[in-house]
Formats: sequence, structure tokens, C-alpha cells
Amino acid sequence: MRVFMQLRGGSHKNWGTQNALMYGPDYYIEWLAIEDRATAEASEHPLIQQLRHDGRGFGTICLRSHDLDQLAKQIEDRGFRTVGPMDAERLTGSGETIRWRLLFIDQPISSALPLPFFIEWEETDEARIAGLKQKGAITDFNESLRLDALVFSVEDPAQREAEWKSLLGGSASLENCRLVFEQGDGKAKERLREVRFESAGQEIVFEQGSYQVPRFG
Repeated sequence: MRVFMQLRGGSHKNWGTQNALMYGPDYYIEWLAIEDRATAEASEHPLIQQLRHDGRGFGTICLRSHDLDQLAKQIEDRGFRTVGPMDAERLTGSGETIRWRLLFIDQPISSALPLPFFIEWEETDEARIAGLKQKGAITDFNESLRLDALVFSVEDPAQREAEWKSLLGGSASLENCRLVFEQGDGKAKERLREVRFESAGQEIVFEQGSYQVPRFG
């Protein structure tokens, strides 16, 4: 039976974390974990604060941008406050340093659904994807796993969808999938509930995350 190709990413020395990744044709899933607890506990980085608050399970989603400086101005013109852009990097197991920039929405860490953050890679998309294919990080099988929807469990779906539309410039649909906001049970935190792939036929639960995936032959 085929399974996700999950690869160890590397260490974020300044954050005290490490990650593993699964790459698709136009997305990736990141599993982030604490590697150095003292460094992670001292970090004021929004992503690490989110990780410390939530523990296991889905935290938030990240959207790619080609120009975070311009995007930050657009977002602030829409009435949101931003944090960044800030530089980031990680050291791979082979000793390579990968660099990018991040932009966050200024919001408290809480049980409310966190808004997405944004990433700008040092490399172009074409060069980055070509390099990942050459390393075997993107396989033919992984390329066949196309996203359908990201499903969020929230208290007020209409209000949350309106908030995200305002942030994203009027639409809650991404280039590669739909964003779906559904009524939660009111007991759990508002979070991403499931990642749904096209032709989903079975559920895989991993690290308290639900993945609706095709039936693998």
C-alpha cells in the first residue's frame, strides 16, 4: 500500500524546533515539533507561540507570496496589523541552509481560529520545485495527490469566512483548493479540522490531524 512520502526537513536553530515535510504538486504539509525546549520556550516568534499553545494537531495554514513587502501594505490597507516580514532559515540534514521570509497577522494566541501567515521563498517557485524533484522529495505519486479543500471547525462559519475574505482581498478560494468553514461542537478550539484531497475515499489520522485521502492501491 502506498503512503505519504514524509521527509525529515531539518532544524530551526533560532526557534528550537525541527520539522518533517510532505510535498505535493503545489503545496506542502509541515509537521513542526520542539527540538530544543529551552530555546522554544524563550521564543517570541508567532509560529512557535502557536505551537506551544496548541501542542499536537493542526495549527494554521501558510500562503505563498512573491512580494511580502507589497502584501503587508495591502493587508494593512484592509484594516489588519502585520508582524514582519521577518527572515527565517533552517539547516537541512545535509548541511544546506534554506532561507525564506514570513509575514504574520498581529493577533493574540487563543482558541479562536488563527488567520493564515504568508511566506516568500528566497528561490523562485520553479527552481525550488525542480530542486525538490531532483532530491526525490516530490515523487510522481505525491504529484498525483491534489488538494480539494481545507475544512475549518469554527463557532460562526459566516463570520469567519467573511474575516478571511476581507484579509485575502474578497475571496475564500485559493488557486489550488477551497477553504471551507463548518460549524464546530463548541468544545474544541477553532482550528483546521481536515485536509481533503481529490477523490477522497478514506481517512488517515496522524498527530491528531485528519487527512481525507484517496484509497491507495
